[in-house]
Amino acid sequence: IHPSSKKLRNIVILGFAFMLVFTAFQTCENIEQTVIKSFNSSEFHGSGYTSMSIIYGVFSVSNLVAPSVVAVIGPQFSMFLGGLLYSAYIAMFIHPYTWSFYTASVLVGVGAAVLWTAQGNVLAINSDNHTIGRNSGIFWALLQFRSECFHHLSTVFISLTVISFIGCFLFFLIRKPDLEFYSPKVTEFLLRVQACKLSMTKEMLLLSFSIGYTGLELTFYSGVYGTCIGAMNRFGKDAKSLIGISGICVGIGEILGGGIFGFLNKSSRFRRNPVVLVGLVTHIVAFYLVFLNIASDAPLAPEAGTDQEAFISPSVSVALLCSFLLGFGDSCYNTQLLSVVGFLFRDNSAPAFAVYKFIQSIMAALAFFYSNFLLLHWQLLILVLSGFLGTFSFFLAEWKVQSHLELDYSSI
Repeated sequence: IHPSSKKLRNIVILGFAFMLVFTAFQTCENIEQTVIKSFNSSEFHGSGYTSMSIIYGVFSVSNLVAPSVVAVIGPQFSMFLGGLLYSAYIAMFIHPYTWSFYTASVLVGVGAAVLWTAQGNVLAINSDNHTIGRNSGIFWALLQFRSECFHHLSTVFISLTVISFIGCFLFFLIRKPDLEFYSPKVTEFLLRVQACKLSMTKEMLLLSFSIGYTGLELTFYSGVYGTCIGAMNRFGKDAKSLIGISGICVGIGEILGGGIFGFLNKSSRFRRNPVVLVGLVTHIVAFYLVFLNIASDAPLAPEAGTDQEAFISPSVSVALLCSFLLGFGDSCYNTQLLSVVGFLFRDNSAPAFAVYKFIQSIMAALAFFYSNFLLLHWQLLILVLSGFLGTFSFFLAEWKVQSHLELDYSSI
C-alpha cells in the first residue's frame, strides 16, 4: 500500500472508531441529566451536570500525565484502554448507584485524557502540512455520525455499551506509517517539560482562548441544551423524545461542517480564519434564537418540566434548527483548531494535544458546574462574550502562522 494511502486509511479507521465510542457516550451525555432526574430516589441521588463536571475536571488534570502514558504503552493500546473506560461508564447506567455513578465519572475522565492525547498523536503522525486540514475534517465528520433514536432506557444503555465496545477494538486496525508513532527515547519527564513549554508559547496562549470557548459550547450543546428542550412542557407531552432528535440535528450540523471544511482545506489558498468567522456567526444566531425560544429556567427545571415561555411562542422547529446551528458552528471551530495545532506542533503532537484537551476540558468542567445554578440567559451571555474573545484570539494566532509561512517561502 502506498504510504499516503496507508495514512488516509488510518485516519478513516480512527474516525470510525471514535464515531462508535462517541455515538454511545454523547448520546448518554445528551440524555444524562434528564435520565438522572427520573432515577433520583431514596436509594440514588445524583446530578448529570455534576457528573460531567467531574469528568471534565479529572480530564483536565489527567492531561498532565496522558502524554507519558501514550509514550510508554503506545497510542493504540492507550485508545483501547480509554475506550473501555467510556464503555464502563455507559454500562453503569444499566443499574446505577450513587457511589458507582461518581466513581465512574472519575475513571472516564482519566480515560478521556489518554484517549484524546493518543488520537492527536495518530492524527499528527498520519498527516503533513498539506493533509492536516483534510484529515482533521475527515476525522471530525466521521466522529459526529451518531443515532439517538432510542425509547426504552434499558435498551439504550445496553445498546450503547455494545457500540462503544466495538469502537474500542477498531483501534487495533490502525497500522503504523513509515514514521513511528512515538519515540521510545522520550522520557516521561521530558514529555511533561514539553507540555509546559508548549503551553507558554505565544501561539498556544492565543489559541487557549479559542480552545476554552469550545469547552464552554461543548457543555452547552452536549449537556445543557438537550435538557432544556426536554424540560419545555410547551413542546407537548413528547418533549423528552425531542432530546434524541436534537442530538441528531447537532450531529448533522457537525458532519456537514466537517465534510465541507475538510474538503476546502485541500486547497492551500483556503485559510482558517474565514471558517472560524462562519462558526462565530452561526453560533451567535443560534444563541439568539435559543434566547427567544427557550424559557430561562429550563436548565434548572425539575422532572415535571417548566410551563414558562421566553419571548416567542415555543417552536420545536426553531429549537431543532438551533441544534443544527450549534453543531455546524462547533465543527467550524474544532476542525480549524485541530488543523492549526497539528500543523504548529507536529513534532510534539502528544504534549500539544494534551495541552489542547487540558484547556478544553477544564472549561467544560467549569461550565457543567455553573449549569447547576445559572439560568439560561446568563449561560448564553457567557457563551457570546467568550465566543467573540476566542474568535479574535484565533485570528491573531492564524495571522502569526501565516506570517511565518510567508517568511519561510520568501527565504527559499
